[in-house]
Amino acid sequence: MRLPDLRPRRAVPAALLAAVLLLTGCGGGSAASEADAPGTSTSAPRSTSAAPTTTAPPTPTQLVLPTGGTRVFPEHRLVGFSGAPGSAALGPMTGDLAAATQRLRDQAVPYGADRTVLPTYELIATTAHPFPGPAGTFSGPADDAVVQQYLDAARAGGGILLLGIQPGNQDFLPAVQHYERWLKEPDVGVALDPEWAVDPGQVPGDVFGSTTGAELDSVSAYLDGLVTTHRLPQKVMLYHQLHAQIVTGQEVLVDRPGVAVVKSVDGIGAAADKVATYQRVMEGTPPFVHAGFKLFYEEDTRSGPLMDPAAVLALVPQPEYVLYE
Repeated sequence: MRLPDLRPRRAVPAALLAAVLLLTGCGGGSAASEADAPGTSTSAPRSTSAAPTTTAPPTPTQLVLPTGGTRVFPEHRLVGFSGAPGSAALGPMTGDLAAATQRLRDQAVPYGADRTVLPTYELIATTAHPFPGPAGTFSGPADDAVVQQYLDAARAGGGILLLGIQPGNQDFLPAVQHYERWLKEPDVGVALDPEWAVDPGQVPGDVFGSTTGAELDSVSAYLDGLVTTHRLPQKVMLYHQLHAQIVTGQEVLVDRPGVAVVKSVDGIGAAADKVATYQRVMEGTPPFVHAGFKLFYEEDTRSGPLMDPAAVLALVPQPEYVLYE
């Protein structure tokens, strides 16, 4: 059995690097409903004189996921498309997002027999490129208007938005913190791509990047803090992994109540090779980290038919996130 191809899966698309600037969009914040703060009832002493009545300020109720509730698993299975404006090479969630949403719904049907499907829109938001750019990071973030466009599409489709991060030669945490205004929303999480996380002096795409469990855990701690502070539902923190060496030291990851951690295995090729890669990469994964599996409509079918949902659901462990690119 051949080993998975460890060459970069795709060239950084020129179209994406030269994406047309859109007008800045305002954040699509979801207003929290309010309810009186809970408390115990006590009898106040009688008074013959009028006294001003004081009322405790209302406490906002916790926001929920699009399907209701605050926890991602085990109630849901995530089924997603990746994409970015003007770059079909990054996945089918591009161009006409309404049409892509319908295609995603159709693709997701077989995965909903035992769980509620939560449609997942994975926008490649921060994109690695082979030049340093103004910040010197060999990566650039998406314009706010692009994020708003994809968040609007996700909400129209009853799903969640994951902001894909290809950090170049900066750490993941500051790259994620750039999107804090969006991560305060109840339906926005992150998808970290260590393949594009390189050391200073290296160029993304020339070498495979990598990260550590400690670096991933710093993002988890940050997201968990946002959930607590802003009374949000769980955040999805996904990390992609093509082969075992891309993430090391994952045993230091901490299970936090506000974060649903997912490892998505990204092997390309024939079904037998993909299954072997999946089993190899999932070895040693902490038990609270949920399994994800990625399929490629074009690259996978060069080696045979695309794995069907029944074959995907037969994997052990069973994937709780299935992504199509």
